[in-house]
Amino acid sequence: MIEVKNIHKTFGDNHVLKDVSFSFQSGKTNLVIGASGSGKTTLIKCMVGLHSPDSGSVLFNESSFDELVEKERRKLRKEIGMLFQGGALFDYLTVEENIAFPLNMFTTMSDEEKKDRVNFCLKRVNLNNVNALYPAELSGGMMKRVAIARAISMKPKYLFCDEPNSGLDPQTAIIIDNLIQEITQEYNITTVVNTHDMNSVMEIGDNIAFIHQGQLAWEGDKDSIVSSTTKELNDFVFASKLFKKLKK
Repeated sequence: MIEVKNIHKTFGDNHVLKDVSFSFQSGKTNLVIGASGSGKTTLIKCMVGLHSPDSGSVLFNESSFDELVEKERRKLRKEIGMLFQGGALFDYLTVEENIAFPLNMFTTMSDEEKKDRVNFCLKRVNLNNVNALYPAELSGGMMKRVAIARAISMKPKYLFCDEPNSGLDPQTAIIIDNLIQEITQEYNITTVVNTHDMNSVMEIGDNIAFIHQGQLAWEGDKDSIVSSTTKELNDFVFASKLFKKLKK
């Protein structure tokens, strides 16, 4: 579990996060949603250590990130998998080399062990016989699945996904959503997904934090979001014609 408690973050005169507290549950797909500029990306960056909150704390299994010594922080970072927007694969590396990249950096596995782990991760994301291909030879959906395989190669306890469906067609986006949820439940990972895709919310929203103007304005799950009486959330959720129909 990850907890954020009373997080404040400012940049100059801009108070981006205002006393945000939320619990991200293990084995669940935890979604952070909100309009552009609401503070959700800043919250994620505070959680993974890219930003330091001005006040408040981020706890990984009850251990405060800010209070960890450098050795403990390095250990924690090895337990974090990242799925970046766009995949962020290295163009000059093959699929196999991309997935093995964190294994080469952070483990003492033999070449045979690394190859076995790569193949296991590729099988888990339903990709076969792509080891020798380069990212330019993959479709958008295949690149996201390779990026997921790389993110889970270190057997993470925590998985952070930044707009995982960005640039994907709706059918492929559903496949990626379901894959993230399956992996989360199968390995009991604490998964945090930053998204504004309402289709993702309705597909995999086990535990949802809605951020509005830097504050936690609503929390719940996909089953309760449609019946919410929070005006700011309703304005966000039912901005599209599809969800206006659902509200009726």
